[in-house]
Amino acid sequence: MKINRLTSFAGTLCLIAVIARPAWPADQKFGADGQKFADSRQKGIDFLKTVQSSDGTWTSNTSSGVTALAVTALVQSGLPTSDPVVAKGLKALEKFVQKDGGIYHPNTSHKNYETCVAVVALKVANTDGRYDQVLAKADKFLRGTQWDEAEGIDKADVRYGGADYGPATKRPDLSNTQFLVEALKTMGAKDDDPNIQKALIFVSRCQNLESQYNQTPLAAKVNDGGFIYTAAGGGSSPAGKTAEGGLRSYGSMTYAGLKSMIYAGLTAKDPRVKAASEWIRKHYTVEENPGMGQQGLFYYFDTFAKTLTALKLDQFEDASGQKHDWRKELAGQLFHMQQPNGSWVNSKERWLEGDPSLATAYALMALKYCEPTSASQ
Repeated sequence: MKINRLTSFAGTLCLIAVIARPAWPADQKFGADGQKFADSRQKGIDFLKTVQSSDGTWTSNTSSGVTALAVTALVQSGLPTSDPVVAKGLKALEKFVQKDGGIYHPNTSHKNYETCVAVVALKVANTDGRYDQVLAKADKFLRGTQWDEAEGIDKADVRYGGADYGPATKRPDLSNTQFLVEALKTMGAKDDDPNIQKALIFVSRCQNLESQYNQTPLAAKVNDGGFIYTAAGGGSSPAGKTAEGGLRSYGSMTYAGLKSMIYAGLTAKDPRVKAASEWIRKHYTVEENPGMGQQGLFYYFDTFAKTLTALKLDQFEDASGQKHDWRKELAGQLFHMQQPNGSWVNSKERWLEGDPSLATAYALMALKYCEPTSASQ
């Protein structure tokens, strides 16, 4: 009887393993090695499960940001909303929902950012419509945070169309604007949505490219097609200034800008897309955040993967003519950087990437786009 029970138990385990194995395409041509991908992702999932706080949050219970990113990463990695860790994380996020429709901690100065990433988390978990009303209110809230006529400014103002962290900063930036665009698109906004098109005006002015869309004083000083953090408030780029007073482009914002333009309906024929694509061709890498070294690397990985997916590219051709299976290369870099405990962490702690929960969430979200795949149709 004992032998039969053991045999039955072993058979059950085999069945579970077969069911759990991802169905990789038989004609795989691009992307990560299937087994390495599955192993790495599972280790990342296991790490996030072990570091969740008892109240369902990650890192902090006075900010919804990392919790939202962790929930998104876990659901996109294949965990159902019924998984105890995911369910607990969602309950934690629900407690951040405010009467004005935002999803943030009452004392935060990052209302827009926290709401944007929470919206994505709740949307990917909204398979049964449980968050329909919450998302509808959040959509209205986010549209109200965008800098436009409601703030008494018109299209000529360099702040127009942008989004900032929240009420404390009063200066829109490209990072928060790309989070806004992604949140609106996640909730179903079309390319021609008025708020998406307003964001495009701001995004275009953060590009180092003088054109009919960007006549700001900074536009022609670098003119390389890359993007900076913001053109508002006199302009800012953590990559620094040139001798001529221009602001240097850098990788994460260039991918963020290009992605936002694609989400706004621009095609490869648009001069802004052409210029940004050429900058990326010249600076293609999965080893650093171009212009910033290791700073902001995991944010860069996530934005890199989303942008190249939006471009519908299986191979990316750099400026030298070399073609890259970017999914395989990015996955390989992530495999290499993963810690023995399953986490990812950045030794350059700027922008909170020294927090393994944040870095691991970004890594898992980036890894999602590296799945083994056949050629695009």
